[in-house]
Amino acid sequence: MQPKNPFNWMLSEALDQLTRAERLRQQFGRQDTCWEPPIDVLETEHELLILVALPGVNPDNVETVIHDGVLVISGQRTLPPELRNARIHRLELPQGRFERRIALPLGRYAISRFVMDGCVALRLAKS
Repeated sequence: MQPKNPFNWMLSEALDQLTRAERLRQQFGRQDTCWEPPIDVLETEHELLILVALPGVNPDNVETVIHDGVLVISGQRTLPPELRNARIHRLELPQGRFERRIALPLGRYAISRFVMDGCVALRLAKS
């Protein structure tokens, strides 16, 4: 069995640290940066249904705007005030400002929001 090359080990550790630092910078860094929540888009004859994975985010705090045929979904996820001074062991759900843009098929839509299985659901009724 060959001994591990210390240079390769140090390089690997440095790259891991840089990756972790970048993730933290994206989550807690500058205010103008944002993350994109995952979505599902389904279409029926009468509506588009968009499921946005935003567990813990109140749908009333999610902004939705249609501008030039693009649906813009935005808002912010923040830790509850009672947890802001807690020691963080793992933080995998992104925090801070989020924004997602979805190109829509041509048409007019009436938007309604509701919660569905931990997602903020947007119903875009076709008119």
